[in-house]
Formats: sequence, C-alpha cells, structure tokens
Amino acid sequence: MKKLLKVLLVCTMAFTLAACGGNSGSDGTKEILIGISPDYPPYESLEGKDMVGFDIDMTKELFKIMNDNGGNYEYKFKQMSFDTISTSLISDQIDLGISGFTMHKDWDVLWSDKYNDSRQVALVANDSTITTKADLEGKNIGAQLAATGESVANDIKDAKVKAVKDVKVLIETLNSGGIDAIILDEAVAKNYVEQGGYKMLDETLLEEENLIIANKGSEDLIKDINKALAEFIKSDKYQELKTKWGA
Repeated sequence: MKKLLKVLLVCTMAFTLAACGGNSGSDGTKEILIGISPDYPPYESLEGKDMVGFDIDMTKELFKIMNDNGGNYEYKFKQMSFDTISTSLISDQIDLGISGFTMHKDWDVLWSDKYNDSRQVALVANDSTITTKADLEGKNIGAQLAATGESVANDIKDAKVKAVKDVKVLIETLNSGGIDAIILDEAVAKNYVEQGGYKMLDETLLEEENLIIANKGSEDLIKDINKALAEFIKSDKYQELKTKWGA
C-alpha cells in the first residue's frame, strides 16, 4: 500500500508539473496553449468556425521565428471569454494569452514587450448626438468585461456602465438603443465604422499598447516571445499584416 501511494504521488506531481509552462511532447516539443477571445475584430474574430485576425496571423509568425531560432514549439488556441483568460493563466490552465491585451498592473501575470500602439475611443451610432468626450457624461456606456475599456467607462462622470463578456452583444445593444456608446480599442472601433452605421469620436480616452501575457514561471517563454516580437516588428510581414487587418 505504501508503494502504491508513493507511485500515485509521483504520478500526481508529474501531471502537475506537466500542466505548468507548457507540456512537452514525446519528441521534446513544447506544447503551448493560448487563451483567446475571438470577438474583437480586427485582432481576432470568427469566420464560420475559423479564427481570423491580426493576432492569429501574428502568432503564426512569432512561433515560426522562435522555431527558426532554435526553439521547439507547437501551439494551439483555446477559445475563452476575455475576462477568464488572465485567471486561467494564473491557475496554469493555459500558457499564453493573446487577445489584444493592454496593460493591467494589478494582474499577476508576465507581460511581453508591445507589439502595437493602441488607444481607447468611443463608438456611437451614426445618428447619435454625442460628438465629444464631454457628451458621454451621464450616458449609458458599454464596455467589454475586464477590458481596459471598462475602467475608462467607469471614469466617465455619472456614466451608467454596462460591462459584458462579448463585444458583439455590446454592438447589438448599441443598435437597439440600450446603450449610448461603447468604449473600444481604436482598431476595433474603426472596423465597425467601416462596416457602416457607426462613427468614432476623435478624442482619445486612453493611450495604450498591445501586449501578450504569460503565466508567472514562464520567463523563458516570454523571453523567446520578446525576441521573436523584435524580429517580427522589424520585418515587412509586420507592416503587411497591419495593413491587411487595419491594426
């Protein structure tokens, strides 16, 4: 019985270790599980069952660069709601979060170097009388739950903030008149403006940078990510993807 307990304990410890910092395949490949919320075009969205967007294409390029530089990585995405990605990292259920993230200093995660500049803006309906930041005061404001936009919305004087998990729900609520404006990343707001029916306020509500997040203990992984980012950002492919997706 003692031997059996020892064997079970060893197996449990091995499983726990394998779940942290990426699993290793039989050939030594580091398998990286990436949390993503595909409801934020042009960063990531769904076309049928396929995920598309700047972050999707960027991830492919980063892992190619890492492997060309001697890494041995494989990755797959796990679709999650945006507000659960950081907690899933902290509990070691995933290894990376790539989903248009901007800095949250209170999150207990590792942050990569920036891969894009960003800013928070307000999106309103075409026929809205809201034209300035001051006009947002006292209005019904929508934002994605746990995103920077929620904090920005909460800072608007007398605003009544509605925070939900899915940005598509916010757009539907804006269309129905349930909210007066949505606080979003500029690239996302522009994406909806191009679709028609919306306009974006010119004023910047918050200057930001897009970053990748990793769980604590993944210092080697985030170091490889940063090296790959530096190479990627200098490449023609980076500008090509920014133009392609309007990011």
